[in-house]
Amino acid sequence: MTADLDATFATTDQYSVEAALQLATQPRTPAERLSTLATHPDAGVRAAVAGHPNTPPPALGLLAERFPEAVLGNPALTLLRLARPHLLADFPDVGVAALAALPDAPDWVLDAALRHESVSAVLAVARKPRLGEARVRMLAESALWQVREAAAGRDDLPFDLLPRLAADDDYDVRKAVALRPDVPEGVLLGLVSDAHSMVRAQVARRLDLPLPLMLTLANDPDPDVLSMLARRLDLPSPLRDTLMTSDAEQVRASALQAWAVPQVWLFKAELDENPEVRAALARRPHLNAALLLRLAGDEAEGVRRALLERDDLPDEAVALLSHSPEQDIRLHVASAQDLPGLAIDVLMTDTDPAVRTVLAVRPDLGEVRLLRLAKDEHAEVRRAAALSEQARDAVLARLCADENAGVRRAAALHLALTEEQLTQLASDLDAGVRLNVAARDDLPEALRRQLSRDPEPVVAKEAGRLERGERHRLRP
Repeated sequence: MTADLDATFATTDQYSVEAALQLATQPRTPAERLSTLATHPDAGVRAAVAGHPNTPPPALGLLAERFPEAVLGNPALTLLRLARPHLLADFPDVGVAALAALPDAPDWVLDAALRHESVSAVLAVARKPRLGEARVRMLAESALWQVREAAAGRDDLPFDLLPRLAADDDYDVRKAVALRPDVPEGVLLGLVSDAHSMVRAQVARRLDLPLPLMLTLANDPDPDVLSMLARRLDLPSPLRDTLMTSDAEQVRASALQAWAVPQVWLFKAELDENPEVRAALARRPHLNAALLLRLAGDEAEGVRRALLERDDLPDEAVALLSHSPEQDIRLHVASAQDLPGLAIDVLMTDTDPAVRTVLAVRPDLGEVRLLRLAKDEHAEVRRAAALSEQARDAVLARLCADENAGVRRAAALHLALTEEQLTQLASDLDAGVRLNVAARDDLPEALRRQLSRDPEPVVAKEAGRLERGERHRLRP
């Protein structure tokens, strides 16, 4: 059978899936043919090849990334390991990593991955929850800093390795040590004086940071360290005040990110000359309406943008943001839910038609406002009004008579059109308008017959369709 299939199909791409599966599952399919099938487009074929006992090691290596279970279940794997003790050393790193990442990966796979030269293969082992002390020690002594970093964060790291990793040449490894809950104070003392500010900043994050070390970090020259310290809840009052009045705006802004801050800080932050500090204030919860209103009128764009993240702005503040010079801020406001009428009225007169276009499809606009937009000087705004589900009566009458054919085409799709309006649009000079009318499910039969005789063949064909779907029905 294999010979017959080979005679019929010359290359992998020419194999049908059925024929390829036959080859991949036949016991006598030779290694050369299986190597060819290992690159077959069909995943089922490749999975079968991964489990075939005649598949050669190079092909298994290619398949291990996508089909690790099938490769490990290959019945010839035991013999291959005996013949090639370092079998996985020649596998691609992604394949070895996939094998090692399996929940039930055997010990020999884990040990081979640990000895592999690639970072991804070793890290696949380092991420496993249970390894045993010997393997964890191997990870901690790896030449790869990424692996030592992973080891430094493990719960099962032998305690005697902490001092060594806390003095590691790579600062990422020392950062991982700094966040461990079981770091003795003596090791922490060394990390507080670490040469890299990111390590010291990690120490400043610790929930259980001893008070003496906190006071030591308060004299750190790096603003990143002080910023991390400023977010803490357990600072002594003098230190808290010192950080809030720091010369570095980054530190002052970070102080406002603490869960609870003194009321006086809010007053100071509002008057801060740096907009980043005022933006940090604008993000704080539980600000009173008067303060939010003042921040909405802030001259700094970043402060106003920070307010967009809130859902508790008073109506007057939203209206102020509607006056922002930045188009995207006004667009954001125009598309917000529960937009107060005060803000809608401001945006109705916006000089940017894109803002008015967004307004036109709001469900809470009201008939009076929608009629104004149906008469807008910009055709895109009028077209958006024609797409509004709220359009009725005078609005639709205005849009059906619009000078722009694109607006009338949109109006022709509206579900609330009267029979009189449909009749008007069915005789429109623009073929696109008539086409949209012809596509309607609810078209009176007389109009359908009229449009089936339309001089434009596409319109006539559309009107004559027997099966009518809902693809042209207006939806929000």
